[in-house]
Amino acid sequence: MRAIITFALFCVLYITVQAKTSSPKVQVYSHFPGEYGKANTLICHVSGFHPPDITIELLKNGEILPNTQQTDLAFEKGWQFHLTKSVSFTPERGQDYTCRVRHTSNTNNYSWEPNM
Repeated sequence: MRAIITFALFCVLYITVQAKTSSPKVQVYSHFPGEYGKANTLICHVSGFHPPDITIELLKNGEILPNTQQTDLAFEKGWQFHLTKSVSFTPERGQDYTCRVRHTSNTNNYSWEPNM
């Protein structure tokens, strides 16, 4: 009987956690103030999302940038997750730098703006 009650409580907890969906908050920025022609790091920080089914891509003119680095998926209180992806880049005038975030079935692009 005790095993059945424990299993039932586990199922209720699992369903409660799985049912809560939170959209990600996205920040796209560079390590140093954005200046064309100067080496920098493009950073996309995604936080406050659940479930942890997420993909982050850094793009230049719609093409995926190579050699990106990504942190380990981590969670905060309330089972909300956060993740950061970055890449070294040298911004060029007229080029479009974006972060594409796919969370569950939704995909959105977020642009980086230089400090000009």
